[in-house]
Amino acid sequence: MSTLGRTMTPDEFLEYAARVEGRCELIDGEVRHMSPTGARHGDVAARLHTFVHMHVLEHDLGKVYAAETGFVLRSDKPRVRAPDVAFIQVARLAAADTPKFCPIPPDLCAEVLSPSDRPDEVADKVRDWLDFGVRLVWVADPRTQSVAVHTPGEPTHSLHIDDTLTGGDVLPGFELALRRLFD
Repeated sequence: MSTLGRTMTPDEFLEYAARVEGRCELIDGEVRHMSPTGARHGDVAARLHTFVHMHVLEHDLGKVYAAETGFVLRSDKPRVRAPDVAFIQVARLAAADTPKFCPIPPDLCAEVLSPSDRPDEVADKVRDWLDFGVRLVWVADPRTQSVAVHTPGEPTHSLHIDDTLTGGDVLPGFELALRRLFD
């Protein structure tokens, strides 16, 4: 919850977040601090970022953004979220080139669950991303070694340790055996 007792705009939050330690997000104008993640979360998030980033670089598909990158989801009730991994296709990159929080939705967002994540909060994040215009959301769960795949207007698809995660038309040609992600 907010530690300031007032709501703030995305620009005010950008200045605030630069001065505090640790990750935080802005939800309806209120700062929400996020607890540090555990080693397993960090490993899976780093692996996923690496696999996506290497594929994007190899095929010149766009840019991949790290976990600290904030995206402004709405400004009427200020909301800034930071996924563990984000990707924006090359055709849309000009609109993302800013020193401030990114004003456009990524094409892909990935979240890696932590033991402290509550199911309702994760569902809110997924809904926020899809409502914001993200075309593909992955939620990786290190505990169950599974990935929930969310796309707008479609039922959630669950993948397990023997399955392969693909990027579909959002991240063309991307394939990752989940065994490699959770190894």
